[in-house]
Amino acid sequence: MADDEPQGHHHALPLLKALREASKALQNTPIASIYNHHDTNAAIENLLELATQADHIISTDPTLFQLAQLLNNLKTLLDHLEKLQSHSLRSLFRRQVTNYNISKAGYAIEAQVQSYIDRRNVESFVQTMNDSEEDGEKVEALVGLEARLARGFDKEYQELILKAKVFSIVEFVICESLLSNWVKDQAAVVVLALVQFNKDVFVGLVLMGPIIRALVSMGSCRSIQVLNSLVRIIRTPLVDDINEEIPRIIGLLGAEELKIKAAAMNCVFEIGILAREEVIEAMLGADLVKKLMDLQRLEMKGEFKEDEGVERFPFLGCVAGFAVQVDVGEGLEKSEKREVKLEILKRVREASVSEAEAATVVSDVLWGSSA
Repeated sequence: MADDEPQGHHHALPLLKALREASKALQNTPIASIYNHHDTNAAIENLLELATQADHIISTDPTLFQLAQLLNNLKTLLDHLEKLQSHSLRSLFRRQVTNYNISKAGYAIEAQVQSYIDRRNVESFVQTMNDSEEDGEKVEALVGLEARLARGFDKEYQELILKAKVFSIVEFVICESLLSNWVKDQAAVVVLALVQFNKDVFVGLVLMGPIIRALVSMGSCRSIQVLNSLVRIIRTPLVDDINEEIPRIIGLLGAEELKIKAAAMNCVFEIGILAREEVIEAMLGADLVKKLMDLQRLEMKGEFKEDEGVERFPFLGCVAGFAVQVDVGEGLEKSEKREVKLEILKRVREASVSEAEAATVVSDVLWGSSA
């Protein structure tokens, strides 16, 4: 479903998409068009030619009745414009009014075509996710949905996806299905796109359902990156609700793949900025400091090979980095921050393999968190 093109509508959408693009040429009518209307006429004629080619679609689909009316109105405006050849003041004024109406028609035509494409795409998305047995087709449908959501909020489109229960379909893919991680990862990205599309509607659905738990259980680089982004967007309401998942998130610091380790560390840092005392206690109780010390030590020894998509030396200074996040964060009172710092220092000393290592990391924590 790439580029807004649903399956089963290949005969219709190329023409309608071309019509949509042609309508954009009518949406700008500079003052110069008062004196030279050749460009405006050519744009209208191009659009009407495309409309003629698409007439078998427009005339037989009742949902396109309003588009058909707009195109008929545009023909009338073109006839009117062609009659305004004089350079009299009255003619110039009437030509500008006509150009303005043509511009409005361009916007209206684009909106009508986009509305049709959106309806067909949502129908196709639901059908593909429910009926297709091919992972590739499901991923393509999810990618198309993500791309449409990324264009920004649209009330009419939101009504479409809510009516079609798109969120429930994506939630099922992530939480209940036996589909591959390839499909689930892309579904996770769509959840993030939905939240970014309209936080007021979709944050509540995320918090009330099992998606957060499922993202942690997936334990892929993509799923943890999505979780990290959701923490950054939803902030305290999500962090307050994530306590039970803390041990599993921290456990991912021991994953085999460097990408997953780095994603988990970034997620831990993001949580640390917002976490209240009980969440910080859960993090420390899950041996976070020891695990970060281990990663930092291996980084210093050059044990990690470079991995595409991961910055170089991601774990250097990570213990002090976590301490800084907590210290500058908003989840703890000043007295609580002091207690947490002391607890981190205590655990650094316990996890160190030498006095020199302990002294270095303790110094980093003290200087870093007081900077």
